Amino acid sequence: MPSHQPVTGMSAVDPQYLSSQPSAMAGTSEPNRNTKYDPRKPHITDTPMTRKNWYKHINWLNVFLIIGIPILGLITAVWTPLRLPTAIWAVVYYFATGLGITAGYHRLWAHKSYSATLPLQIFLAAVGGGAVEGSIRWWSRDHRAHHRYTDTQKDPYSVRKGLMYSHIGWMVMKQNPKRIGRTDISDLNDDPVVQFQHKNYLKVVLFMGLIFPSLVAGIGWNDWFGGFIYAGILRIFFVQQATFCVNSLAHWLGDQPFDDRNSPRDHIITALVTLGEGYHNFHHEFPSDYRNAIEWHQYDPTKWAIYLWSKMGLAYDLKQFRANEIEKGRVQQQQKKLDQKRAKLDWGVPLDQLPVIEWDDYVDQVNNGRGLIAVAGVVHDVTDFVNEHPGGKAMIRSGLGKDATAMFNGGVYMHSNAAHNLLSTMRVGVIRGGCEVEIWKRAQRENKDVQYVKDDAGNKIIRAGNQITKVEQPMVSASAA
Repeated sequence: MPSHQPVTGMSAVDPQYLSSQPSAMAGTSEPNRNTKYDPRKPHITDTPMTRKNWYKHINWLNVFLIIGIPILGLITAVWTPLRLPTAIWAVVYYFATGLGITAGYHRLWAHKSYSATLPLQIFLAAVGGGAVEGSIRWWSRDHRAHHRYTDTQKDPYSVRKGLMYSHIGWMVMKQNPKRIGRTDISDLNDDPVVQFQHKNYLKVVLFMGLIFPSLVAGIGWNDWFGGFIYAGILRIFFVQQATFCVNSLAHWLGDQPFDDRNSPRDHIITALVTLGEGYHNFHHEFPSDYRNAIEWHQYDPTKWAIYLWSKMGLAYDLKQFRANEIEKGRVQQQQKKLDQKRAKLDWGVPLDQLPVIEWDDYVDQVNNGRGLIAVAGVVHDVTDFVNEHPGGKAMIRSGLGKDATAMFNGGVYMHSNAAHNLLSTMRVGVIRGGCEVEIWKRAQRENKDVQYVKDDAGNKIIRAGNQITKVEQPMVSASAA
């Protein structure tokens, strides 16, 4: 029976922990390496690019497949009429091959976010090959390395190396296999569908990428060449560019609602371009979730397709992270942003940095003309504020040199939160005795005036803006005696 299986979080891996280890260099026996690969032989990327050797740094096969063929297709399209049935077929096949990458290569094989029956696996492997983006085995290997080593030198298409590099440069320029982070694809090596597609990849690409779309247009409405150009070559170009946006645009444009330590971002534009893959910040936080978009209004046709397949009995074990864990990540990031904003604001001198003032000294300073007022045992210098006091000069002057706690907290007027915040910026000391003990007890629970409070479950939370001067009910003034 199809199911939606919640999963727990994934433990983080230090992306640099292999940097100084000999084992970080792939050997010839590694199952996901070319058998002809020799780690002892210097790679062209180990040498600087010069006028004499620049052409050796370029992957000419990829240049031909990714850039050359689409240019030829665009030129040919100038004198090849686009018929309506061919245009419709090209769009339909665009979505089919796009889902082969997003629902197949990415969410099924790279992340195991759901399971698929054999017919669905064969379909996704076939149309995924029609996108001409490498075999499942090769694609998933690099993508797992991308997640394990995000934004580091071992990330195959790190956006830190440049937006265009992450989009297309990593494919048209040769990469040193010794510099790409290692990852486990033993499950893919044991998958017969993956292995068949990998061994017969060029045949799959030729047939599903060019011959099949031409056959449909030719047999269907006698537009053989139009099918070849529009549903074949140009459709491949647009599918590739859309997928490449996940590596580039999704790490450059948008918000980071779950974590901002790395580059992945969420944005509707990227989602529209990539069949729902644009909610990339969520995906990097919860990679085993079969969804990229979790809100009903977010565009994620890949999620909708997988869900539909589950209802048809073709997909099962759809994995979802628990809503509680997702919300924890969202709240933590919101709190982090609030703390960053709070740190830029003036909340007054922290209590533990204020000098202790004797009561008599406090009174003497007021008698000598300084505008000091004590609220909850904290002395505030309101000299420059007396004339600006909204309640009038007389009211605020009546509290100078006294314990004005009750007056400030409802005895005369129940001051607003804004008034308490403003008052905190005028702190100059604390009174010895009276409320001092309680102040220092509270100060021990504070981190630069951020007070720890407990929620209904007894867990500590942080609330910005709580003021020591603010009390629930009016207080009885402490005696000066």
